[in-house]
Amino acid sequence: MKIVLFGYMGSGKSSVGKQLASTLNYNCIDLDSEIEKREDKTISEVFNEKGEIYFRNIEKEILQDLISSPEKLVIATGGGTPCYGDTTTFLSTQPNVITIYLQTSLEVLTTRLYSEKAHRPLIAHLQTEAVLKDFIRKHLFERSHYYTQATFTVNTGEAGVQEIVAKIIVLLF
Repeated sequence: MKIVLFGYMGSGKSSVGKQLASTLNYNCIDLDSEIEKREDKTISEVFNEKGEIYFRNIEKEILQDLISSPEKLVIATGGGTPCYGDTTTFLSTQPNVITIYLQTSLEVLTTRLYSEKAHRPLIAHLQTEAVLKDFIRKHLFERSHYYTQATFTVNTGEAGVQEIVAKIIVLLF
């Protein structure tokens, strides 16, 4: 089985993915880390040197490779992964793939991302917390159609990683 985590950047996909994989005795792949490994560049470098379209094409190709592998995987996607091309449709038609949307509030995302923005190419240029909040609000509106197509939605609230993983385990079994 493949468990694919969706959600906006900062929703906890990587942290939850690692813990969920450990709990289930699966391997965990962070899609952004896999892209960095295959491209031998950071995500920021890929964006800056080759652009977002190139990045999205590589992202989709790697995701498809991972889905076709025989391994039991938890895959933590990037925030925009399900929103480009036919990725959501592709995942929904694959046998043994479950998608989970980690739904996180605008306030929690803004707080988390403001302190990390220098490391995130899509928001690095945003100077104030208010501007960042508006940016996230707009993205959440645009992306909600894709995120909500996930097999399951888990409202993360202010929950810690262990609590979110427990919620997911209940949904899976």
